[in-house]
Amino acid sequence: MKWRSRTIGDLVALQRGHDLTDAERKEGTVPVIGSGGPNGFHEVARAPGPGVTIGRSGSIGRVTFVEQDFCPHNTCIYVTDFKGNDPRFVAYLLSTLDLGQLNSGAAVPSLNRNFVYGVCVAYPDPPVQRRIAETLAAYDDLVENNRRRMALLEEAARLLYREWFVRLRFPGHEHTRIVDGVPEGWERGCVSDFYSTSAGGTPSRTNPDFFTGDILWVKTQELLNGFVTDTEEKITEEALNKSAAKLFPERTVLVAMYGATIGELGIIARPAASNQACCAIIPRDARASFIHAFLFFRENKDKLVGLSMGAAQNNINQQIIRSYPMLMPAQRPMELFNETLKPAFDQWLNLQLQIPKLRAARDFLLPRLMSGEIAV
Repeated sequence: MKWRSRTIGDLVALQRGHDLTDAERKEGTVPVIGSGGPNGFHEVARAPGPGVTIGRSGSIGRVTFVEQDFCPHNTCIYVTDFKGNDPRFVAYLLSTLDLGQLNSGAAVPSLNRNFVYGVCVAYPDPPVQRRIAETLAAYDDLVENNRRRMALLEEAARLLYREWFVRLRFPGHEHTRIVDGVPEGWERGCVSDFYSTSAGGTPSRTNPDFFTGDILWVKTQELLNGFVTDTEEKITEEALNKSAAKLFPERTVLVAMYGATIGELGIIARPAASNQACCAIIPRDARASFIHAFLFFRENKDKLVGLSMGAAQNNINQQIIRSYPMLMPAQRPMELFNETLKPAFDQWLNLQLQIPKLRAARDFLLPRLMSGEIAV
């Protein structure tokens, strides 16, 4: 296998992305790609797919591969000419480089394409590039397939929740008496009547040893995949005991109270602690469950976020969550609901657990394939 040593400038041509303010965005299906990856949608594409972008400001050096036509934001630079090279291979190759260190030296950290052009790389001919890309893409495609299946499972669960607990077409509803607009045996109240809440806390960062443990420490940005199976940082038992952090049991629902992810929620797959921006939802009623809590807050996310306050940064607090109205079903409908959806949530967790394993396998192969150590 013949590998050529060239520069990135020999490999591709790059261009800065395009200005697009929030006011200029129009509803559409074209993905907007910013420095950190997908960043919403627009009605007009500015670059053909497949494409590759590199974070220019913000997430400097972050590489994103895009299958379809897209709109590259000015916070990234993007490939305008692959010069006959395989686009997906180019994305994988660039992801192995520490492009984030190529700061232009300006007051605001930024990546200049001219700095990127001079980086030396080695790469094979296009037929070998395609085989390498296909090998690595098989893992990424499995990850994406898992994500699609998880989204379908969640949507099916949400549809059942709406049918039973919003439209009140639960099993046996035809024979259930309605009293003051509420099915007999159901109870109208607020979240605090059926769930207790608790915020987390952050261990002191003056002691770096606190962050060398194996207890999951969840932050709001990690509440985006349904189940939280792993975290960026983990804390020790000593850190837990010497801070306001609390250890929540597995399958506790966490809701983000402020920040860019306000209103997002996730379920911890094993006992975990969280920072103070997360609110744990813990059953206190025999009928309550993590499945019901997750779907209730997912269904009411927009209304809950609409109650946010704060001048500098919108936020919701525990009192807003506790006082939010809730209709709690009777014991039997809740039992049937949990029994019906438990297999789906178990499957969802298994799919989520597979994702880091698939990524680890890809990351093991990536440098070996890119160096020619493993031939394809």
